[in-house]
Amino acid sequence: MKTFSINTLGCKVNQYESQQVRELLERFGLTGVEIADKPELVIINTCCVTHTASAKSRQYIHKAQKLNPDANIVVCGCLPTVQTGELDNLGNNVCLVRSRDTLAAMLKQVISGKTAEPDYQGNIKAEKCPKIKCKNKLNNQPIFTALTSFEGHTRAFLKIQDGCDGFCSYCIVPKTRPVVQNRRVGEILEEAQGLVNAGHKEIVLTGIFIGAFGQETVRRKNWPNQENNHLAELLEKLAEIPNLARIRLSSLEPADVTERLLDAFCRCRNIMPHLHLSLQSGSEKILKRMCRQYTAEEFREKVGLIKSRLDRPAITADIIVGFPGEEDCDFEKTVELAKETGFSKIHVFSFSPRKGTAAAKMQGVVKKEVMKERSEIMLKLDKELGYKFRQQFVGETATVLTENANGEVCGRSERYFMVDIKESYKNLKNNELVEVRLIENSKNGMIGEVV
Repeated sequence: MKTFSINTLGCKVNQYESQQVRELLERFGLTGVEIADKPELVIINTCCVTHTASAKSRQYIHKAQKLNPDANIVVCGCLPTVQTGELDNLGNNVCLVRSRDTLAAMLKQVISGKTAEPDYQGNIKAEKCPKIKCKNKLNNQPIFTALTSFEGHTRAFLKIQDGCDGFCSYCIVPKTRPVVQNRRVGEILEEAQGLVNAGHKEIVLTGIFIGAFGQETVRRKNWPNQENNHLAELLEKLAEIPNLARIRLSSLEPADVTERLLDAFCRCRNIMPHLHLSLQSGSEKILKRMCRQYTAEEFREKVGLIKSRLDRPAITADIIVGFPGEEDCDFEKTVELAKETGFSKIHVFSFSPRKGTAAAKMQGVVKKEVMKERSEIMLKLDKELGYKFRQQFVGETATVLTENANGEVCGRSERYFMVDIKESYKNLKNNELVEVRLIENSKNGMIGEVV
């Protein structure tokens, strides 16, 4: 039986799309294996949001070539869609898929041993594509379909939206995914039901800009009334799916949080009290240079609204340090806003200029040593705020969705912090919802015992 391996970098959307590729290849009759097992077909789903992500993508390609020189390597995802020269001279056995719309058809071509057809000229580099025999007859027009499972994960990601035309000054994504598209509500509900039927108790809604779900653009100034209720309406319909115990949202912007959205959180007990808001900076000056669609004051107002409606919600955030023009006073404003908000988790990123973005050409570059110092301060603050947030729950109970990591039983609570379950409960299976008493706060999470 012929084999394939999928290697995924980047965001939840990429992870979702890799699952679609997996199911397509399985329908073709191929079997998934680890890359060390020398599969005949290797899919590398790349990310290019930072130079580091691009470098890792290239490392994956070279690793695959070294482990198995005879493998067919298909490189897809975001990196091939931008003409940055980072994927030049990769070798004869590499197919670059520059358009996601052609990926399914291109996989069929590679498996069939065909070279590029005229319609795909410029989309791939495929000088050598040996035929991979597969047991199933290939469809004439292969397409990606709704997922039936999210293999290897307890939580399933479900993509509801794609694309961004916002053009924040530091972000390459509007060039890699420029077309804003929304999936049909019925299709989303059907896929969610299928994932629940497969055993998934928690679903995370994801997309490139899910706050714009139902809109044709992510630019709020072009929305009717500058407000969007489509996401809240979708959430309420999803919450009615039998046996769907948990629903989470991936990243939102502050303006995506509306009274209507919080109404859905309050009405539906299976929507988790956890919101991830992309702050990026607490300085009005830097937010403006970033071309973000909100101010620091608007962020404060939204946090206040969230806390007034939900019981001790977990608010997590992304923060970029060292953006061009960021002075000490700007960074201090970010620290102040983070403390004021009381984030339960901060994802800290040091600014890295990305070729093809406006920020890459900006003046006021922050020195590396200053950037490192600010990053360390923010990472320390993340630990402090996370510990303080969790401390208020000591002695209370929480529902944990179990996972098994390094022989230990752990899992995420409703508010997303990790709970390690005491050794006496090692017989717990993966993907179980259990009531746990939180007995101790620790460095990276909490310790609990089953009630």
